[in-house]
Amino acid sequence: MTAVDPSAGGPRRPWYREPWPWILMAGPGLVVVAAIATAVIAFRGADGLVADDYYKQGLGINRQIARDQAATALGIAGELRVAPGNVRVTLRAKAPLPDRLTVRFTHPSRSSEDRVLHPARTGEGTWEAPVADLRPGRWLAIVETPQWRVSARMDTRAADAAELSPGAR
Repeated sequence: MTAVDPSAGGPRRPWYREPWPWILMAGPGLVVVAAIATAVIAFRGADGLVADDYYKQGLGINRQIARDQAATALGIAGELRVAPGNVRVTLRAKAPLPDRLTVRFTHPSRSSEDRVLHPARTGEGTWEAPVADLRPGRWLAIVETPQWRVSARMDTRAADAAELSPGAR
């Protein structure tokens, strides 16, 4: 049985057959969909903390500066070349170079991508280490010992070697 509209004189349609309720509900419905999409994007691309121990790292900045100055005083410079599956470090200095180095690759925004390598000395002033492929993009490469460090900004998409020099970049 359908309701009769006394003013129109004919049968009245149910509310869900009218366009206005749907038009009025479309706005809030779109807002709910957009909020869910925003939440999904936020949780999938969540940024990690810059550092859990940021205060201690802030206090240690003077030690890092001292290591950069030591590299400058020793005249340490060189290049770092990343080939598929391999990293090659070539250094030159005024003083003898150590047998052991540490190479760190730090990703600018994803700390979970960071890598630490301990390359083996292969010749006078050269070290090599195997490495899993690095994600395409920009990286900070740091070659260091407890006494000094040199670094370079590099792009894994470029075939050129990265120039290592003292100082944070």
